[in-house]
Amino acid sequence: MHRRRPAIAVVDDDPRVTESLEDLLESAGYVVCCFSSAEDFLACELSEVDVLITDIGLPNGLQLRNIVMRRRPGLSVFLITGRHEIADQTRARGITGFFRKPFDGTALLAAIGEAIGAQRDGGTDHE
Repeated sequence: MHRRRPAIAVVDDDPRVTESLEDLLESAGYVVCCFSSAEDFLACELSEVDVLITDIGLPNGLQLRNIVMRRRPGLSVFLITGRHEIADQTRARGITGFFRKPFDGTALLAAIGEAIGAQRDGGTDHE
């Protein structure tokens, strides 16, 4: 049976970040959808998303994490930020990973791969 490629949503208001993440993730074989705001992302079908990468510095960035955790409790969520003063692990509770910009693409891909593997192994995928 052929398994669909995992889908990753990227939410960041910096087009350079979304473009570079899109290139990195697509080169690793993922389907990528980019959004410039939390509102745009929430308008999409969350059941089609396997991983969310979002900038907590966005307007409503932390609220987005909270909404997603309520609607899709098993969804892997990675928080990214370029503002080191808010790069606080205690604010990142309940998320899969936390990365400060600029982040190591290899480390991000490894963390995403582990998260997707854990979803599949744990039976939380939603094919």
